[in-house]
Amino acid sequence: MPEMTDPSTTDFDLVVAGAGCAGLSAALFGAIAGLKVLVLERTQWIGGTSALAAGALWIPNTHLADGSVDTQEKAAHYLELATGGRTPRALRDHFLALGPQAVRTLCDHSAVQLRAFAHHPDYLTELPDASSRGRVLECLPFDGRQLGAALALVRPPIPEFTVLGGMMVDRIDIGHLLNMTRSRASFAHSMRLVLRHAGDRLRYPRGTRLVMGNALVGRLLHSLRQRNVPVWTQVRTGDLVVCDGRVAGIEVEHQGRRLTVMARRGVVLAGGGFNDHPGFRAELIPPQVTHSPRSGSSPGILLDQALALGARIGRPAGSTAFWAPVSMRKRSDGSTAVFPHFVLDRAKPGTMVVDPGGHRFLNESCSYHQFVERMLERDLAHAWLIADRQALVKYGLGMVRPGGRGLGAFIRDRYLVEAQTMDALGARLGIGAGVLAATASRMNEMARSGVDADFQRGTTAYQRNLGDPAVAPNPTLRPIEVGPFYAVRLQPGDIGASAGLVTDANGRVLRGDSPIPGLFAAGNDMQSIMGSAYPGPGINLGPAIVFAYAAVQAAAAATGP
Repeated sequence: MPEMTDPSTTDFDLVVAGAGCAGLSAALFGAIAGLKVLVLERTQWIGGTSALAAGALWIPNTHLADGSVDTQEKAAHYLELATGGRTPRALRDHFLALGPQAVRTLCDHSAVQLRAFAHHPDYLTELPDASSRGRVLECLPFDGRQLGAALALVRPPIPEFTVLGGMMVDRIDIGHLLNMTRSRASFAHSMRLVLRHAGDRLRYPRGTRLVMGNALVGRLLHSLRQRNVPVWTQVRTGDLVVCDGRVAGIEVEHQGRRLTVMARRGVVLAGGGFNDHPGFRAELIPPQVTHSPRSGSSPGILLDQALALGARIGRPAGSTAFWAPVSMRKRSDGSTAVFPHFVLDRAKPGTMVVDPGGHRFLNESCSYHQFVERMLERDLAHAWLIADRQALVKYGLGMVRPGGRGLGAFIRDRYLVEAQTMDALGARLGIGAGVLAATASRMNEMARSGVDADFQRGTTAYQRNLGDPAVAPNPTLRPIEVGPFYAVRLQPGDIGASAGLVTDANGRVLRGDSPIPGLFAAGNDMQSIMGSAYPGPGINLGPAIVFAYAAVQAAAAATGP
């Protein structure tokens, strides 16, 4: 990756602080618009948390939603209901209007190639105008070999989301791998993956077939390289430079040199939000939330700079962050694996979740954000995900893969707690005698009828989509009767920021009701248009791309100093 350190090359049109999805997108849109752009990244990696994510983008009504009967009006109505109307309508409407343009620009003018999920329900399908198709996009897999040596810059995926020592797989690959002994097509697909990965391990330090968030980051980075956009890594940022009341640059330390990088059209803050800022975290994140599967690369240093210029942090009435339940396990190198329980296990038949006292307290098939909201409402620092042997083997359980291989190691280090009976499992979890068995008995009674009378598990299209279609009458419910039984400890984790800098619909950071000239925010540095709600998959990355597009349009139209 070319690094520019000559002071004569420190004048740019646009400087982007942060190299996650929002920052890379802003830089790419700027380059497509003909601007001279620089990207600054504080870590050694490109991608931030975006590289670790599933890579879904919630952007309704694009040209990729072929056959969808969705409309901008339907999506707007759904967002209005999902957010309770508590976020600025002007920003929501601008997002929906610009989204198709942003996606078309990427597809037509860059290596970022996307497709719509054929079936992926919104998370609140009980609401009017929710949709089950067309609104969620994903990146096509990317051949990382096209990056050359710059492949080493892409933040590696969470190891526990890979197989065979680092082979990345997406939802399509997982389906084939699970079905490879029953289908010739799946066997052939799986063998191609394995052989490709085996070849990669002989030639490269990591797998080169990138999927999900890694594919998105890889394609964005490749597109920037094609347009000769410099990306500086391991940069320390100093003060924002203000000239005649306008943000016109930023002081940085790079490769041992202190430089003032000027930005004629402005600076875009895309540092990933407040979540790793010690002060903001203590103020905005509940103390029960101690672990996160994020990259941990969002110290919020430039947020302080923006606040000093009169900006403010917008805080939704409810959650200031987006949540997911997580489980933890020590790796062999001493680091801690933080595994987010998004969709793979907690809504599958043969499972249930109980509080520390052994009682169910929520609908296990609700969205991961709602799941942790229920935990925090009850002031719970942990809960237990319970499964029988059949569920564990068929669906996996947290870091335990389907098939249950290597189960002994998980039991020995107490990631898994195992017992032959519910009473024995309850005793090992410190639950009062007979309570867990009684909870399971009640669950089994409802599972046989298919109706969760206590928490309505599996009653919406989204919830049923998480289950097993082979199980009837409710694909999320089956009696938990035959041991051995297993438990995984779940804790609340934060996966993104909903609180952030208040902006207008063009991503311009506001001081009072007026924009701070030359200062923009995108991604999690910007207050989320979703407020405290989590309406669907990709509601972080979708708006990150769209408001990066909006900010660049505004910056390109601005008159430089």
